[in-house]
Amino acid sequence: MNIVHAAAEIHPLVKTGGLADVVAALPPALLRAGADARVIVPGYPAIMRALHAAHAVTEFGPRFNAPQVTLRYGRLEGVAVGAYVIDAPALYDRAGGPYDAADGWAYGDNLQRFALLGYAAAKLGAGADPLWRPDVVHAHDWHAGLAPAYMAADPANTAKSVFTIHNLAYQGNFWEGEFHKLGLPDAFMRPYGGMEFWRQVSFMKAGIVFGRRIGTVSPTYAREITTAEFGCSLDSVLRERAADLRGILNGIDTDLWNPVNDPHCAAAYDRTNLAGKHACKLALQREFGLEERKDALLFGVVTRLSHQKGLDLLLGALPTLLASGAQLVMLGAGDPQLEHGFRSAAQAHASRIGVRIGYDEGLAHRIVAGADSIMVPSRFEPCGLTQLYGLRYGTLPFVRRTGGLADSVDERVGFFCGPPETAIHETIKRAVTLHRDPDRWQTMMVEAMGREHDWSSSAQRYLQLYAE
Repeated sequence: MNIVHAAAEIHPLVKTGGLADVVAALPPALLRAGADARVIVPGYPAIMRALHAAHAVTEFGPRFNAPQVTLRYGRLEGVAVGAYVIDAPALYDRAGGPYDAADGWAYGDNLQRFALLGYAAAKLGAGADPLWRPDVVHAHDWHAGLAPAYMAADPANTAKSVFTIHNLAYQGNFWEGEFHKLGLPDAFMRPYGGMEFWRQVSFMKAGIVFGRRIGTVSPTYAREITTAEFGCSLDSVLRERAADLRGILNGIDTDLWNPVNDPHCAAAYDRTNLAGKHACKLALQREFGLEERKDALLFGVVTRLSHQKGLDLLLGALPTLLASGAQLVMLGAGDPQLEHGFRSAAQAHASRIGVRIGYDEGLAHRIVAGADSIMVPSRFEPCGLTQLYGLRYGTLPFVRRTGGLADSVDERVGFFCGPPETAIHETIKRAVTLHRDPDRWQTMMVEAMGREHDWSSSAQRYLQLYAE
């Protein structure tokens, strides 16, 4: 079976969140399971620099305000499968991020930039590459949401579409007056059975409506998004497609995230010899300038600072955390008020709280390895990878019972807080109390590290979904 994955990000070249990790890890897992899996990504500068042994597959001519678009196929550094790259400098050759300019504002032509991603993926399904044709075009998140629409608009396109929702809250909605720029039939822009969404063009809704199958990144999230609470105003559309909706829990790259040989960490360890874990903790305390105390419960946070991630709850619970004798290290960026709040707390309690604003892949590994507990107090979480990394490293997850957090964590390996928002205080106290019993804590660590969260079983579930 031939599958091409269409996405806006791929680790290690372009990453703003877990989407990049999934797109880098799932196709190789499918390859190991016997499928021929490839990716198609926009030709951002980092992608073009990493592209080797490439040849031009086809020319699309002027498209979406780009005077020339070339689809190339080759190898990307650090990516384990073949890659189609959309070479369109007018749309992708920019100094900022994949979605926003350096000043933080979204690019004004994101509609065209990501319409081209969906269009090119659909053209692959229609046979744009004479040497290889996918049976399934698997589009990831709103950025690739138009791929199923372009496929549905082309009667000659024999490939089937799968659309995976990584986070329903980010929908790719644009002014309805821009619909004419997409080159889709007028009938596609309707509220029922189309991509019109509150007088907007919605890429997310397009993927949901036109995808032959719809996936989400955990079973619980698949159920949650059909409710008004978590459905982001698309719950009624998802309920209509409930028979075609599947939840498959993400995995992690267990070669990249492995405490036995992680090059970013101070020491190696495994579940039979945890001495290196203690060395990683002391090294992390040293790196953040905290008191080097083995007995203090060290909480770690690696996340986007946002309301969704529940970081305002953690900020409000810092007095409880400090009163309990615990410590905190944080790596993340996002909401300016949250950034300011955590920075101020770190300045006021420099020996107990350490904060780095931004993202650093190596530091993320060191936090996961060196902390005792990894905090993911999200109000909703489609899947979450951080808690899976924590389990892998014996760093007990501190989570809320939602989405993929509920599917991957239980009381034998972690801590649940909520649903009352004040519950985070009591859960911090409970974790600190348990940490004072080293034997019980170590039993939980060993149990956590024995859990399997690689991609092999999830890849099999995706192959079953494609077979449908």
